[in-house]
Amino acid sequence: MRLIGFAVVLAISLLVGPIAAEAQQAGKVYRIGALREGPEQPAPRLFVDAMRDLGWVEGQNLRIERRHADKPDQLPALAAELVRLKVDLILTIGTPATSAATEATKTIPIVFGLGADPVLSGLVASFARPGGNVTGWAAGTYNRKLLEILKEAVPRVSRVAYPATSAGVYGADLNTAALALRLETKGIAVHGPKDFESFFAAAKRLGFGAVLVPNVAWFFPHIERIGAAAAQSRLPAIGYIRQFAESGGLLSYGPTPSQNLPRLAAQIDKIFKGAKPGDLPVERPTKFDLVVNLKTANALGLTIPQTLLLQATTVIE
Repeated sequence: MRLIGFAVVLAISLLVGPIAAEAQQAGKVYRIGALREGPEQPAPRLFVDAMRDLGWVEGQNLRIERRHADKPDQLPALAAELVRLKVDLILTIGTPATSAATEATKTIPIVFGLGADPVLSGLVASFARPGGNVTGWAAGTYNRKLLEILKEAVPRVSRVAYPATSAGVYGADLNTAALALRLETKGIAVHGPKDFESFFAAAKRLGFGAVLVPNVAWFFPHIERIGAAAAQSRLPAIGYIRQFAESGGLLSYGPTPSQNLPRLAAQIDKIFKGAKPGDLPVERPTKFDLVVNLKTANALGLTIPQTLLLQATTVIE
């Protein structure tokens, strides 16, 4: 009888233990440290809705500590501050912010959203098995595709300039892609939004035939200004997101906007529920948009090939 009684008590304790643990976790307020370069921005509605659908509501069971850097060299201190706050997860936007977070902690989970290739950047071991405490969503490297589209639209182009940042990791990839297409590419330094107009002026003065604007996190809030500057310069230019072409740039090609937001939310949810970041594959875009601005093409005296127009998601006339 005593053995039976002991067995019953043991069974109940094994059952009650996990239930009690789950109840304790259910009452916890999880904290996300959000780190980015560029101006502070509210969480996109699609991300908020995706988190809510998964049961995470800011102000209830979720708190977000937002940190943003005006300059890349401010990111390490901000990442260290989030680590000291003992947040449950760090959400980073852009390669510099992600690098700062990975230097600051090897234990707190990090989920990134960035435009570069995280393997080439040394942030993860592979897309399938990132390893360590890092995973996320990455557009990867599609600079060759950008150059191919630009060359198809402007066959005579031989020299292409791009805005280069101090923390840029895309220059080598761009140069490799350019060699395969028999193009010359060169970075012209930009240090902040005030440099965009002077960048295009310098590209024209130095005799470049076209411009490529790569996916850099802090460019995004200023992308309409960059597109307008491209139109003002009268240089054929391609950017990484549709707002660039909509604002006056000749072309844009890149991942369809916002497809990353539900996937980032899903990764965060899995980590909060016990998954290891290093076991979660880095996700990549499945949809891309090509936008052609025929108004800009006409102003530049260019005839866009029909083959390119047929590929376009949007043609601006």
